[in-house]
Amino acid sequence: VQLQASGGGLVQAGGSLRLSCANSGRTLNSNVIGWFRQASGKEREFVAAVSLSGGSPVYADSVKGRFTISTDNAKTSVDLQMNSLNPEDTAVYYCAARKPAVTVIARSRTQYYYWGQGTLVTVSS
Repeated sequence: VQLQASGGGLVQAGGSLRLSCANSGRTLNSNVIGWFRQASGKEREFVAAVSLSGGSPVYADSVKGRFTISTDNAKTSVDLQMNSLNPEDTAVYYCAARKPAVTVIARSRTQYYYWGQGTLVTVSS
């Protein structure tokens, strides 16, 4: 599994961005995909995750109601739609996958085995 995160950029506060996580054009080959972010000088934190096997996505309280995680029917990408962005959302965003046999969503980054390279999101005030 080689995850690739894309879609980052510079946006003004209140704006929107859509991030995408893909596996080099192949199916994701994992049942649980999560998004994490790491701001400068801070630890990497959980943002959202979805189980491709079904069930409701899980969100961090800080993004609930503003961010939406979704997957395409072919399970080749998992997107993170980010609305009402504020400067506190500025960070490098990473997508990650749990091992293929796992179907349970986890919030801890230590539970994710595969990681993408990260995409920078900068929100200006």
